[in-house]
Amino acid sequence: MDAIRKQLDVLMGANRNGDVREVNRKYFDLDVCRLFLSGLCPHELFQLTKMDMGPCPKVHSLQLRKEYEEAKAKGIDNYDRDLEDVIDRLIVECDRKITRALKRLSDEDAKAAIAISVSEVTQTPEIIELSKQIKEKLKEADQFDLEGKTDLKIRTLEEVEELRTKRADKQSTLLLDAFNKDRASLPQPLPNPPLLAPLPVLAPDARTQELINEKLKKAEDLGEQGLVDEAQRALEEAEALKKLAPRPEPAVDSSKYTAADVRITDQKLRVCDICGAFLSVYDSDRRLADHFGGKLHLGYMQIRDKLAELQNSEATVAS
Repeated sequence: MDAIRKQLDVLMGANRNGDVREVNRKYFDLDVCRLFLSGLCPHELFQLTKMDMGPCPKVHSLQLRKEYEEAKAKGIDNYDRDLEDVIDRLIVECDRKITRALKRLSDEDAKAAIAISVSEVTQTPEIIELSKQIKEKLKEADQFDLEGKTDLKIRTLEEVEELRTKRADKQSTLLLDAFNKDRASLPQPLPNPPLLAPLPVLAPDARTQELINEKLKKAEDLGEQGLVDEAQRALEEAEALKKLAPRPEPAVDSSKYTAADVRITDQKLRVCDICGAFLSVYDSDRRLADHFGGKLHLGYMQIRDKLAELQNSEATVAS
């Protein structure tokens, strides 16, 4: 229920029901989200992903953000440091994950760890321009929300999704081209592989061998008693048991394996240096587009951009 309420807040405003408490609330109230006031609340970024933090327990209001920005411009309040600390911790955690992934890659295949930088390959002037357009459209949507123009806001958010899809498709094409070059450097199968030696005859498993021994002993005893026909049948049964395939070992539950148990270079994996996800050089353009358009990747892109923006702002003030 809280998640649905938050989604409605995003589309129609937190005061969509005419809540008097919302009208009377001030930006500096303790139940107002300072991170949202500063421009970004991580709770909104990773919904329905493994990084889902759940709905933010505090109030998100564009009207209160506007009041905060006016107060910030006058030097009354500044919550940027709060936001910077939170997203810096998220990025540090993600970068540790990336470092561990690269270490695993280098342990398996030293060349793989430095083969592809996803961010470098997919940051062309066209991609940067699309990202700029997306940010401008998101600001337009917020402005329409403040003005109560819900239809225009929804239309603008639809345009944002179209731009994001276009950007993801172009990024996937760029990375696929890089992966194709990467694949060309991988060892290729021999054109005429040598003939394989005949498979060895597998020895019976322990239980079957025990039955064979019993049949042979029975045949021997029957022979000593002069029961030739019965002894012959026992020998035939022993021979038939020898031809049986060994019984398979109990199946292993693959769900008990962790990622560390899998040889990652079997799929020729590369690490996304934005969100830490593994991508295979054999992935299709559709699979790569889904990655670039996914909430996890977009979320980490957004917090990295926001952190850079905050740090640049601090540098400008300091100078």
